[in-house]
Amino acid sequence: MRVFVTGATGFVGAAVVRELLDSGHQVLGLARSDTSADRLAATGAEVHRGSLEDLDALRVGASACDGVIHTGFIHDFSNYAACVAIDLSAVKTLIETLSGSDRPLVISSVMSHGPTENDVPDPTARPDLLRLPAEVTALASAARGIRASVVRLPQVHGEGDHAFVPGVIGIARAKGVSAYPGDGTNRWAAVHRDDAAVLYRLALENAPAGTVLHAVHDEGIPVREIAEVIGKRLDLPVKSVPVEEAGAHFGWLGHFYSSDLTGTSTLTRKRFGWTPTRIGLLADLDHDYYFNEQS
Repeated sequence: MRVFVTGATGFVGAAVVRELLDSGHQVLGLARSDTSADRLAATGAEVHRGSLEDLDALRVGASACDGVIHTGFIHDFSNYAACVAIDLSAVKTLIETLSGSDRPLVISSVMSHGPTENDVPDPTARPDLLRLPAEVTALASAARGIRASVVRLPQVHGEGDHAFVPGVIGIARAKGVSAYPGDGTNRWAAVHRDDAAVLYRLALENAPAGTVLHAVHDEGIPVREIAEVIGKRLDLPVKSVPVEEAGAHFGWLGHFYSSDLTGTSTLTRKRFGWTPTRIGLLADLDHDYYFNEQS
């Protein structure tokens, strides 16, 4: 199968590209910059220049392939609503392009939309879930002759991670203390990016239209345990900060670090035979690559 992949050089997307190529698929990857294009070409994938805001580029890429995996997202949390709007526009464009073709479309979503695969909140009742409309739009596209599915991601970890956990590590290093909000019992579900990549491939190959899949290995790790590993590795004290002060201490990460974002993948494993084989988040945090200065 020839597969168009957005976000093809991103943290998750690059792992998806490797998984697809290793499994015998061809990949046409979206690349915004010369650097990304060179990195993508080095993997053996074809390069398609463009961005998530270049809707014509999305149409051309999707039209040229047998299926689409959408992992691209602009992670600018200082302007999150605009990033969400760009993502929704990209998803709508991919749906319009694939309409009536019965080709697969796999899009990325987040665990806050439901702890189990059967949970799909009403976007009108939960306007705080800003990425939910893209998920709902994709799932509804089955009526337009598209085999669309959604992969919900928890905290995705592994070498090359530059997102939430490295952000917490950087704050601990800067503040001289590895902190956690409140009693630290709120939890994060997690998955290694290589395990997530396998699930994207399985969704592309096998997921019926309208399917929600959960890429969950660790169902819920208390954030206090994350803080304890960070404190041990950086030789810093570990302490609680009041939940109401989480924003002041952790900045934009305060909301996420204070949230209880658990989830299961029971149905996904049963339906698709997906079994994570990589290490969990706490074991991964014991690797030096999480504590290099650039993290």
